[in-house]
Amino acid sequence: MSDIYVLIPAVNEENSIARVIEDIPADLVKEVVVVDNGSEDNTINAAEKAGAAVLSESVRGYGAACLKGLSYIFGKCSDDDVIVFLDGDYSDHPEEMGKIAAPVIGENYDMVIGSRILGKKLGMTEEDSLLPQAEFGNWLSTALIKLFWGYEFTDLGPFRAVKVSSLKKMKMKDMNYGWTVEMQIKAAKFKMNCTEVPVSYRKRIGVSKVTGTVSGSVKAGVKILYTIFKSL
Repeated sequence: MSDIYVLIPAVNEENSIARVIEDIPADLVKEVVVVDNGSEDNTINAAEKAGAAVLSESVRGYGAACLKGLSYIFGKCSDDDVIVFLDGDYSDHPEEMGKIAAPVIGENYDMVIGSRILGKKLGMTEEDSLLPQAEFGNWLSTALIKLFWGYEFTDLGPFRAVKVSSLKKMKMKDMNYGWTVEMQIKAAKFKMNCTEVPVSYRKRIGVSKVTGTVSGSVKAGVKILYTIFKSL
């Protein structure tokens, strides 16, 4: 039986991280790992009190935090286990984790993306929670992935489940904004078995470090496009 490990990168999420952890179905997961990426608030204590294992990564960046978490999890898991990536801002619905992990565990998928875009079409997304710049970025990035590698995605959403053996094969490297698109490009290049499931989405607690600011949106957009074109 495959075990599920949950990896949550977090920066200044003291008001949300405990709620995220508490909403994760406890009977599904082996361990919840929070990687603090330089928080200046009470994120670490809040995560520990909620029952997570907490690591610290001083190098700032979403990818850097994920790589730290993977190094820790790879040291204790098996290749058949599953890692679920989840943000710490409470914008996703952790209670939907089962339907994201199920195709990896029971249907031999390598990766399952929780798609906010599909969720929006089904009325599962809270109004104005997915900002226009994020929607456009998802559309452009997934269109380019389809054009160049023939794989259809609708979202670069962070809520996703990946088989450990597949993650090891990807040899992820990106340290910041290009993390999710790098993963999807590598899955396409390796002809991995991928699918998407619709997920609910709500307004995050706090301010987004990426799409919540003009500079963050620009930096993320440039890095994502750079990651796509350098992979050709």
